[in-house]
Amino acid sequence: MSKKNLNTDFQEAVAFVSNYEFPIPADILLKLYAYYKVATKNFSNPGSKTPLINAFKANALIQAQNISIEDAMREYINLVEKELKPDGK
Repeated sequence: MSKKNLNTDFQEAVAFVSNYEFPIPADILLKLYAYYKVATKNFSNPGSKTPLINAFKANALIQAQNISIEDAMREYINLVEKELKPDGK
């Protein structure tokens, strides 16, 4: 996959998640959050008003901190395809 296709596929996956109409399990949301933050190089502090949610987000980000931007994009896309698009479309 070329870098251009990877960026396009990533943006499409992000748009899909943004418009997803069903509840997403918390473990999937945390992984998506971490991969998105790495892929977009946005390492700002979690913005929740709930300390426990911030702790979970920070932990997810720590777990994903050693992957490359491209790998984070691929993991995000793969997670969307596997968990949120059961028919693979």
